[in-house]
Amino acid sequence: MSDKIKFVSWHDAISDFQTYMKIERGLSKNTISSYSSDLKLLLEYLEEYQINQSPIKISTQTIIEYIYHKSKSSKKSSQSRTISCLQSFFDYLTFENIRTDNPVDMIETPKVGRQLPNVLSANEIELMLEKIDVSHSLGIRNRAILETLYGSGLRVSELVKLTFSNVFFKENILRIRGKGDKERLVPMGKVCKFWLKKYLNEARNGSEIHYEFQDVVFLNRRNTSLSRVMVFNIVRMAALKAQIQQSISPHSLRHSFATHLIENGADLRSVQLLLGHQSITTTEIYTHLSNKYLREVLENYHPRSKMTEKSL
Repeated sequence: MSDKIKFVSWHDAISDFQTYMKIERGLSKNTISSYSSDLKLLLEYLEEYQINQSPIKISTQTIIEYIYHKSKSSKKSSQSRTISCLQSFFDYLTFENIRTDNPVDMIETPKVGRQLPNVLSANEIELMLEKIDVSHSLGIRNRAILETLYGSGLRVSELVKLTFSNVFFKENILRIRGKGDKERLVPMGKVCKFWLKKYLNEARNGSEIHYEFQDVVFLNRRNTSLSRVMVFNIVRMAALKAQIQQSISPHSLRHSFATHLIENGADLRSVQLLLGHQSITTTEIYTHLSNKYLREVLENYHPRSKMTEKSL
């Protein structure tokens, strides 16, 4: 290991890691931001307790003590994410020959139970949509937003970045740029298409939009891009008006999109492609279907279910 490498600072190591995540890994801005925040918390801990250990010298014991310290005020899921972040960070340092070992390798990740997604029924979604006042332009926009989230299963980050150059009305297709800057094509349903066109033709004043935002589909009152927080507020307000008690977010519509597809017979691989999941194991969480539905599947498709008592 060279003398130059021995003096790598936390700032330089984290900055280089951010570049690596963006350029080499193609990770999303949100993921990079999340990892950067976790590393910043580690630095704050080292400074608070006056632990003078560089990225090259920090020990497994120090990291274990940090994770234990953090566990007092965080959930297991947060601890798992922290360990995953540190694992990736030190993997990068060993890959670049800045370290000879990864101090996180021997640290066990806490087991986190898989949380079932928060899913709305089809009736609840219809009620939310019906409660939106579409007598004015913002109401039409909000209806189009909910129809797009539920009709195509988009992430909120994908929705706010959606551009008209990626909306193909003739082909009924949306071209989505998802996590890791990966592209996928998602069919646009008839209802979603209707409300997108209505929003474009009746509620979006193109003459007042700055050229920078001309191609952006969903705009705020100032005719600039919608924020993720604003979309959360729009969805929650619709749920409130529909008197839905459970906690609802834009992701609830994505969960509902996937679950309703599977309940109505869609295969897991197709749903994986529609959602843009890299691994099908991520999609498998949507198979948390009701006992009633599973019983119907067994009765309708298993050959033994066709047998009568007389034939036994």
